[in-house]
Amino acid sequence: MEDHEHSDRASLPPRGPRDEASRSRGTGPSLSELITIQWQSERDDLDLENFLLAIYFMRLGTLADRAYDRHCQKAYGINGGDMRLLLALRRSGPPYVKRPTDLYRALLVTSGAITKKVDRLLEAGYVERMPDPSHSGGFLVHLTKKGLQVVEQAVEHLANHSVLAPAMSTFTAEERKRGTAFALRVLSALESAELHLEDETPLSASSEETAACGSALRPGTVR
Repeated sequence: MEDHEHSDRASLPPRGPRDEASRSRGTGPSLSELITIQWQSERDDLDLENFLLAIYFMRLGTLADRAYDRHCQKAYGINGGDMRLLLALRRSGPPYVKRPTDLYRALLVTSGAITKKVDRLLEAGYVERMPDPSHSGGFLVHLTKKGLQVVEQAVEHLANHSVLAPAMSTFTAEERKRGTAFALRVLSALESAELHLEDETPLSASSEETAACGSALRPGTVR
């Protein structure tokens, strides 16, 4: 009797919008769609919307990270995680300097992980350590001229050859706009909750950092 009931549950048809992708492709369910079908079958007593959305975000991040990590290893000799540190420096604008504290908050990693990343990037010639005038014994991480050239290439690759491009091409411009806005709102809400929980300062550069960078480097200077 138990086996019969389990078989009936397992054969339930897909529910919700995720089976539309299968129909549009004319194929069977993807791995993520199969995960959705299985969980909705096994725990149909629960509202799994948030649970499944978290799975989608994690799998999306993993797939994108794998592809970009392979590209970074091949093209620049560093991993994708280290490239994210360069991207964080680049998006801050001239003089491309940040404190380690701001970097580990922005990248959601530990201070120890930032130290290791900086060591590897320093060896590659992509960053340099500079004394932090606002903190005795502290240092700032500065993007070098070589690092700037590399990160510019990386940004152009992300924009023009993103691993997301084939999937995104199946959506209309309006769908892409709404999807991007939705993802940003979810992430912003999660980040706000995380910062409130840990009683941390915002991820943006502090006035102390701005003052330190201004005294350490003339704006626009890249060595």
